[in-house]
This record gives sequence, structure tokens and C-alpha cells, in this order.
Amino acid sequence: MVSKKQFLNTYNINELELEQLNIDWQDLKAIHDDFLECRKSYETQADLIANILRGQVKVHSVKTRIKDTKHLMEKVIRKTPVRREKYGSNFKFTVENYKDEITDLLGIRVIHIFKEDWEEIHNFITSMWDVIEIVANVREGDDTKKFDEQGIAVRSRPSGYRSVHYLIESYPTNKKLITEVQVRTIFEEGYGEIDHQLRYSHEDIPEFLGQNLMLLNRIAGSSDEMASLINRLSQSIQEVENKFNDKMNEKDKKIENLKYKIADELNITDSDKKNLIKEIDNILNN
Repeated sequence: MVSKKQFLNTYNINELELEQLNIDWQDLKAIHDDFLECRKSYETQADLIANILRGQVKVHSVKTRIKDTKHLMEKVIRKTPVRREKYGSNFKFTVENYKDEITDLLGIRVIHIFKEDWEEIHNFITSMWDVIEIVANVREGDDTKKFDEQGIAVRSRPSGYRSVHYLIESYPTNKKLITEVQVRTIFEEGYGEIDHQLRYSHEDIPEFLGQNLMLLNRIAGSSDEMASLINRLSQSIQEVENKFNDKMNEKDKKIENLKYKIADELNITDSDKKNLIKEIDNILNN
């Protein structure tokens, strides 16, 4: 059995901080062991949810992630004061409650190509699962009308991070499973990954990098707008082409009917009928 010292060293946990927060390392150890025991099951359940999401036609790709054990230990410690503000000073994270309180143990990321695809994916998610919470993360100044109309909470992020987060509840087994589903465009995904990498590489992002990161954010937002414009133009062109093809098919049918009447009903010689049909074909082909 691992000792307290080994456990705290492994996860770089400050014992003094635990004492100040009145956190029992045995509770941390129990949460740790339970999470490791459940991890394989989480991977299987994440794949199940991901495969359902892949069935939605507007979904481009789906990624799954199980929370890193070290990050779980850090979050339990970091969130303890927050939960005490919410529930009272006696609150403690335990093996019985941590799965309800740490809602991103299992994460799924859904990528779509065009901004307007979000609504269909949103309707799919809300129809397939019980949704506990939805938050739209936006950049200050973004148009939030589509979220406001559906009563979705909007959170402005100084970093410019954009993504719609869902907490869904399901029962793949007889135990409740809470999953965080993040839905974003392919351009938002690119920016989000770069932003995430920089923030984990630097305790404080240098000003020069931060300025360029915000420039990239604006470019990503503009790229989304441009992609949507191209999509709408493509759809408009396709509609015009479809209408044109329908008209041409209708014209061809009328011509075939006319040829039939000439060949079978017109009271003239066969030679004249052939010449008349030939003239019609020459007119259409020139």
C-alpha cells in the first residue's frame, strides 16, 4: 500500500495546503483509486457516446478524453473552497460525491465545419440525452442572438475561446454518468488547441505572444465567417443549377412529346415528318 509521503510526492501535493484546507489525504487516495478502477469503463462509455455523435450528419469529427489522474487530484484541491462556498464549510470531496461534482472526468469534443451546423448538432444532443447544463463560451462582441433565443447561458472569455459546452447525463450502466461535450467549429478547434498549448507552456503568456494570439483569434473568427459565406454561396449556386436542370428536363420532355405528335399524328408524308424533326433537333443543338 502506498504511503502518504509517496502519494503526496507522486502528485506534487503540498501537505501544508491540505492541512489549511482540512482535506484528508485518505479521501484523495480513495478518489484516486476509485477513478483508476473506473477509467477503463469510462473509455468504453466515451466511445459509445462518441459513436452516437458521429451518426449526426453535420458532425465532422469526434474526439474523446478521460481526465488525467494528476489533474483530477489538483482539481479536487482547487475546487474545495469553491464547493464550501456553495454547500457550507463542512463540505469535503469524497469517493461518494466526486463524480457528481467533477463534471469533466469524461470529455468529448465534437468538431463541425460551418458555424450554422451548430443548431442541428445542438438539437441532436438535446434530443438524445438529458442535458443538465449548456454554456456558450464566446469572445466579447460576438453575436449571441442564436444562443439568447434558445435561453442558453453565455460566458464571455477574455482569451477569445469559443465553444459550446454541454453536460449530459446518461446511464450506460446502472450508474449515472455525467459527460462534458464540447461543440466547436474546425477553426475554433485550431485556435483552442494553440491557446491551450501556450497556456500550459507559460505561467504568464508574454505580451507579444498574447497580442499575436488575439490576432489569431480574430483570424479564426473571420475564417468562420468566410467559410459560412462560401457555404451559403455554394448552396445558392446549387439551387440555381437545380432549378436550371429541372427547367431543361421539363423542356426535353415537351420536345419529346412534340416529336411524338409529329411522328404519329401530323397528316404529312414520312419524309416531311423526318425533315421537320431534323429541323427541331438542329435548332436545339445550335
